[in-house]
Amino acid sequence: MPTISVLNNIDHKDLRIITANRPGLGDDVAWVLTFAQEFRLLQADYPIIFRKTEGEVPFESIALMGFTENENLFLGPDGWDAPVIPMMVARQPFLIGRNGDELMIQLDLDNPRVSRLEGEPVFLPHGGGTEYLERINGMLSFIHHGMQAEAGFLRALVKHELLETFALDITLDDGSQNRLSGFYTIHEERLAALGAAALHELHQAGHLAPIYYALASLSNFRSLVDRKNRRMKADAAHR
Repeated sequence: MPTISVLNNIDHKDLRIITANRPGLGDDVAWVLTFAQEFRLLQADYPIIFRKTEGEVPFESIALMGFTENENLFLGPDGWDAPVIPMMVARQPFLIGRNGDELMIQLDLDNPRVSRLEGEPVFLPHGGGTEYLERINGMLSFIHHGMQAEAGFLRALVKHELLETFALDITLDDGSQNRLSGFYTIHEERLAALGAAALHELHQAGHLAPIYYALASLSNFRSLVDRKNRRMKADAAHR
């Protein structure tokens, strides 16, 4: 279990955060949670798909970054190879906590980005927050509001039966056959068949635009396969 602490300028006055993007800092993941309000930012680089869950809302939105566990095809020795990093990655090692109705910034002390020796300082010498902390605070606020609204978006997709399972068969350059399955995407035919009232309802709730962003993002599967082929060639060259 991670060691979670409420961020404060006494216990964490010398805290620094390693903000570089490189392997070994917790970013080696194949997918990350996202939310409808972030789709506009991510749809140009990442496939946005959906995953079934056991929670009250039976689905969650994810941005795909690899095809196998712990594989992030956007992360390499030279950094993150995309102009936008998903916020649920970029906010690490911080998260939002709650004390009653009050929101607070929490910190995962076990995260490899936490340091006393290198990285961005979190607090100024006199105790105030740095510009870096202000950026993190703004990002966490955006994530919080986005995740609060996410349940309504996902329920709307379920209500209108707009999610369908899909399987992606991939042939890599080395001839290996692979299949990505167990995820969901927007059902284009059902979306196209919706009546004016349903479309108006989705539009008024702000759901229609992220639906189309998610559909547009599926074109990134081709570039993700290309990344996989380049990674395999690079790994083979270093053996």
